[in-house]
Amino acid sequence: MPRSFNTYWTLLGTYLRPQLHRVVLLALLLFSSIGLQLLNPQIIRYVIDAAQHSSGGPLAWAGLAFIAAALAERAARQGALYVGEQTGWVATNALRRDLARHCLRLDMAFHKAHTPGELIERIDGDVTALSEFFAQFAVWLLGNAVLIIAILALLFREDWRVGVGLSIYALVTLVVLGRLQNLGMRRWAAYRQAEAELFGFLEERIGGTEDIRANGAEAYTLNQLDTLMEQALVSNRAARLAGNLAFVSTNFLFVLGYSLGLALGAYLYLQGSVSLGSAFMIVYYIGMLAAPLESMREQAQQLQQARASIGRIRELFAYQPRVAEQVRATLPAGALGLACAGVVFSYDDAIVPTGHEAANGAVERALDTVTFTLAPGQVLGLLGRTGSGKTTLTRLLLRLYDPQQGTICLGGVHLPELALADLRARVGVVTQDVQLFSASIRNNLALFDRTISDMQIEQALTELGLLEWVRSLPHGLDTRLGAGGLGLSAGEAQLLAFARVFLRDPGLVILDEASSRLDPVTERLLERAVGRLLAGRTALIIAHRLATVQRADQIMILERGQIAELGARLTLAADPGSRFTGLLRTGLEEVLA
Repeated sequence: MPRSFNTYWTLLGTYLRPQLHRVVLLALLLFSSIGLQLLNPQIIRYVIDAAQHSSGGPLAWAGLAFIAAALAERAARQGALYVGEQTGWVATNALRRDLARHCLRLDMAFHKAHTPGELIERIDGDVTALSEFFAQFAVWLLGNAVLIIAILALLFREDWRVGVGLSIYALVTLVVLGRLQNLGMRRWAAYRQAEAELFGFLEERIGGTEDIRANGAEAYTLNQLDTLMEQALVSNRAARLAGNLAFVSTNFLFVLGYSLGLALGAYLYLQGSVSLGSAFMIVYYIGMLAAPLESMREQAQQLQQARASIGRIRELFAYQPRVAEQVRATLPAGALGLACAGVVFSYDDAIVPTGHEAANGAVERALDTVTFTLAPGQVLGLLGRTGSGKTTLTRLLLRLYDPQQGTICLGGVHLPELALADLRARVGVVTQDVQLFSASIRNNLALFDRTISDMQIEQALTELGLLEWVRSLPHGLDTRLGAGGLGLSAGEAQLLAFARVFLRDPGLVILDEASSRLDPVTERLLERAVGRLLAGRTALIIAHRLATVQRADQIMILERGQIAELGARLTLAADPGSRFTGLLRTGLEEVLA
């Protein structure tokens, strides 16, 4: 079996097996519909032949039987369509879930190379294109094949010449459809990619609307949008042209076959080989061939789209995270010690952060032989200019990347020996840009975890000194935020981020301070929240202000990925020749900008 068909059946088996009961019901409804379709021409033949010799009574009963069979066939067909659509959407939703979970597991390098808009289109758009494939392809393809074979068998029973002629016609039609199937696959793949790029562009530009307007970039943005839309239009037109070629070819063959069948029926009737009813039945059966052949043509077109989508889905599943789990240990309770030994890391992504390219174009080390230890419960103040490696170090602690050399241990455990979920549950991060969702404050704090009660949330807010502030909001915990925290200031969003981290009770807190954006009232609340959050926990603070540095037990200054200075804060502050003393003298805000 060709590899592509192996892929189809594997995908069908994976997502249809849990719905086996629906697939069986779909098959029963479909084959019932086929049987009833085959019965009606027999009734019509009886009516035509009997009309020449019988009275109206038997004909009336035959007419009623024809109507009953037609209604039953329509009911079975509608039932099959309903069950098929339900089966398809359940299967595609499961596929969307698996794709989304897979993408969330992938490394930062992948997400730098693919915009959120592109991923939305690939996870939703490509999978939506498979809904008909899951809903109809396997069962309906089999049903259409059975219907064609049954019609040909009944035609052979009437006269072998009719059977042979129409069998040749059906075979030629199927061969032509098979040849045309490959024509549109690449074109549909190109169209799906063009759509993904368009959606990725829209997502980024809509997110940056304020900056685009403020800098007068509307004309440039619209020009780019026009180019992408034109590419999508051209690729869509090419794909549909390939699909329409199959439509035209099938209809031409259908007219040819219908003419052949009509000629054969008329010839056999004039020769006296069949009755008038049988001649009409032959023509009727030939007309019935059009529906399954047309359906198979549509399925061939759907298969073109499915092949393109399946190829892109396989490509997405083929990406594998470089950060692998080798779970052998769990983290101890309480504050977690931190130890880095000879850590070397450089970005080898397709997109390299600014400031990491050497003069000759080579990628410099973002971290170069970084070695330090932090005892449980201590606070490390991390200082350095932009591009010195501060953020890179925090990414390594969360295992968004793994170092090329050296080891990082948390709580005495080597990071690769921890489950990622366990690691990230025990490391709390508060960044300058807080991600808030279009939901209530309660859900933003608990991250939609229904096992966290209001009592736990209020207790955390009380300990951080934030309960009164939350109660002062229009609806307290039920206050609904807009997307991106719309309705809150930057400082208030950070207050929620502190409460969110506090609820998780982490053993290590990473704090990327952004207090320069706070108003005085919010700053006082934040200072109290910081003090309570860091109590009894190990912390790593990327500091920008003197007030925050005073919390640190140790100071580490990074410069071009290397440790330029490391030591106890009080010791370094007392040394007039230390870099830290120079920063205090000059002012952190000016030197670290």
